Amino acid sequence: MVLYFIPIFIFMLIPCPLYAKGIVTLDSLTFDKVISKFQSSLIKFDVAYPYGPKHDEFVKFAESVHNIDNMLIAEVGIKDYGDHDNEDLAKRFNAMDKEKYPIVKLFIQGKSQPFDFVAPQDDDFTVDKLRSFVKQNNKDIYIGTPGCYEAYDKIAEKFSKEKDKRKELLLNAEALWDKAEGMQEQKSAEIYVKTMRKIIEKGDQFINMERERINKILKGDISKEKRQDFTIRLNILDSFAFVHDEL
Repeated sequence: MVLYFIPIFIFMLIPCPLYAKGIVTLDSLTFDKVISKFQSSLIKFDVAYPYGPKHDEFVKFAESVHNIDNMLIAEVGIKDYGDHDNEDLAKRFNAMDKEKYPIVKLFIQGKSQPFDFVAPQDDDFTVDKLRSFVKQNNKDIYIGTPGCYEAYDKIAEKFSKEKDKRKELLLNAEALWDKAEGMQEQKSAEIYVKTMRKIIEKGDQFINMERERINKILKGDISKEKRQDFTIRLNILDSFAFVHDEL
């Protein structure tokens, strides 16, 4: 029997796509066919064999929303060599600039153009930022950010749009707070309610003022526990996005 030994370094030269849980790989032939089946599709345009912190954050996000049936998380690998796989998709969706990879876009049924995820700094490409991005641009699918609850978010959205009903909606939120279960829901309920009270007292500008205040605190040296608490406050402020967007 003849044994053949293949040097290990040869295998190291052969690129192998890394399996990422929760992420579908699309190409020029499958792209339109697959995303047409979903109400919402978050697509990452990247190098053919992605790696690094941003890719890791995208994978974490995919895992966190795996139970949302009508939302697709996928990636398109772009090759600028060989057969130039998927470059046609990159050109079609203005995702040719490798210096900007990964480029993330949100496709929603009924919308002619996708929404672009913007992360000015590397630190902005996080699971929480991806959640907020999807949440603000697609109201038909609920994606709860840490510390947020769907029932309270629905009240916050109405509170932001229906200014003549704010006192009534505040009472609804207070009633929910009375029924809150567990320490985290009680804490979050308190933030929702107090935010509504402050908006009624100080006006819509309170949202921006509070965001600026919290962001300044987060830039300082604070404990991990405090950082978590303030991040949850920011997440809840995002639930009042219509107030924020109108300013």
